[in-house]
Amino acid sequence: MPAEPPYSGLTPDAALDALASAGFAGDGRLLALNSYENRVYQVWLETEARPNSPASVVAKFYRPARWTDAQILEEHAFTLELVEREIPVVAPLAAGGKTLHAFGGFRFAVYPRRGGRTPELEDRRTLEWMGRFIGRIHAVGATRAFVDRPALDIESFGREARDWLLAHDFIPTDLLEAWKSAAALALAGVAHCYERAGEVRTLRLHGDCHASNVLWTDEGPHFVDFDDCRTGPTIQDLWMLLSGDRASMTRQLADVLAGYEDFHDFDPRELHLLEALRTLRLIHYSAWLARRWDDPAFPAAFPWFNTQRYWQDRILELKEQIALMEEEPIRA
Repeated sequence: MPAEPPYSGLTPDAALDALASAGFAGDGRLLALNSYENRVYQVWLETEARPNSPASVVAKFYRPARWTDAQILEEHAFTLELVEREIPVVAPLAAGGKTLHAFGGFRFAVYPRRGGRTPELEDRRTLEWMGRFIGRIHAVGATRAFVDRPALDIESFGREARDWLLAHDFIPTDLLEAWKSAAALALAGVAHCYERAGEVRTLRLHGDCHASNVLWTDEGPHFVDFDDCRTGPTIQDLWMLLSGDRASMTRQLADVLAGYEDFHDFDPRELHLLEALRTLRLIHYSAWLARRWDDPAFPAAFPWFNTQRYWQDRILELKEQIALMEEEPIRA
């Protein structure tokens, strides 16, 4: 029999009951927010009984079996450490002395609601501001190591993801050899990039540092969703801010580093890893979609996945990355 969908038991009533069990009594209004890995809701609270309570909170229900309790609590501890240093990130609220709660077979955390808009990464001043912000995060991230959170490396993001896709027959038969060949050459290119970079420092990272995880206000940026925080090289939290052709990325990198290096040193050898990390993300993303295909939210949200055209495009994409990894990296 097929496995039961991971969130089949998380009804609106169950979500409200879970919040109430942690002391956040909802008034019955609940809005699903844009999230696929976890289930995230804005929940309006009964404010009459608690005059000083916020009007609404954001509840994140963790995907079952993805992280251990220790890994989730380490994520929470990192964000709380950043808040203590007055770095504007959104950290979980404590209730009953805990930030991680359980109810009805689900684990969840409750966050303050923060508004904002997507940052305008075309603006040079915005990029420099983002660089300062990430530099402050990394200055804290470098002070100690994760114990339970995983590392971002070739094995977990590349080889393991490739092997999982092959073992579960997601690649169409007529494209199988072409994809296997492209993936093998791409991973060899990644390994070569790591060899050229040499021993680079790793630290605690946000891990998924793209524009959608940043809320911008007139006071500047604040990061949300540290769900993918892990150990890795500095450049992992910088390269997703860059886009366009080589000249554009070179200018954008200069703007980011102008702010970043006010708070944390950047090792230019890590630029050898920029296209390598992009390649790993591409392979990992395909495996991430495939592993979640039993969740009804994924076929509905990603109808283009696992089509003939999808895998043809991925083969071409990997070939482009192979060529890019053979070039000299952009310069800081």
